[in-house]
Amino acid sequence: MNDSAEPSVGTGDPPSRGKVLVVEDDPGTLQFVTTALRRGGFDVTGVSDAVAALTILGDEPWEVLLADIGLPDRSGFDLVADARRRRPQMAIALMTADASVDVAVRALRTEVDDFLPKPIAPTTLVAQVERLVERQRTRDEATERVLAIGAHPDDVEIGVGGILLNHRTLGDEVTIATMSRGARGGEAVRRANEAADAAQILGARLYLEDLEDTRIPEGDPTVGLLEQVIKEARPTIVYTHTLSDLHQDHRNVHRATMVAARRVPNVYCYESPSATVDFRPVRFVSVDEQVDGKVKVIGAYASQVEIRPYLQEDLVRATARYWGRFGATRFSEPLEVIRDRQGGAPAGAGQ
Repeated sequence: MNDSAEPSVGTGDPPSRGKVLVVEDDPGTLQFVTTALRRGGFDVTGVSDAVAALTILGDEPWEVLLADIGLPDRSGFDLVADARRRRPQMAIALMTADASVDVAVRALRTEVDDFLPKPIAPTTLVAQVERLVERQRTRDEATERVLAIGAHPDDVEIGVGGILLNHRTLGDEVTIATMSRGARGGEAVRRANEAADAAQILGARLYLEDLEDTRIPEGDPTVGLLEQVIKEARPTIVYTHTLSDLHQDHRNVHRATMVAARRVPNVYCYESPSATVDFRPVRFVSVDEQVDGKVKVIGAYASQVEIRPYLQEDLVRATARYWGRFGATRFSEPLEVIRDRQGGAPAGAGQ
């Protein structure tokens, strides 16, 4: 955690009314806001700039982000855009001493949930943050939390790139866990950068692990790493490799996922270019509106597009077109169903 962050409420305190991240560069204002909210029963962390906020944003299940508009390193509007991509369901409010109508309108247009003029009375601040927490929790219950797991960079995007774009269109929270950096298939640093670019296009949070390419084990540490991701992302839906695959890493990631995701209510398996004829999908999800986006996401992996024929645009489209005939749609992505319980389903699912 950033050194400028203030400590959270101690373990001896009563249960928190909500977890709040405050970003404010004025020390006096930061102290006032964090103190008022802690006295109101919230679990609060304060930082003084956007870089520090983005550094810790993925570390905890924040429910509310309060950010000053005039930060020293970048504007609060820019911070909101980055934070919204990383945590779509989090409630966000901007604070400013400039209470003009123009500022308020711009704040609302950047998908901010509330606008707090400064100064603000402690009781008013607590009441507004309480409403923000309620809004976040309602939003969280109404949407899916999606985790897509792959052995190598580009596995997830090839298998369910269109489905993930469907989820983001619906406002679902998307996380990608990639278990290696694909060093045997290219230059690891470049592939890692490409994975980050693809995740940004998808609007997804990325966990990029560093297990050895072609030697990913089916037990630990793979299971342990996935359990940690699942603990943090709290997925309602998981997508992973099929067991019917020629690549040993793909099969082992499938097996590790079955253990780590044993309590996730909805688990599906996707096709990769190395899947065998034993891959037997029963769910065909329309990606008619997302096939162009999928091509763009896969294009982020330029080092692989250069050498892998199956990543060429015409074949990506042709594959989706082939599966579309089973889903009574033009373009589809196929899924095997491991677990399919009430309360969750692939975005745009069809039979």
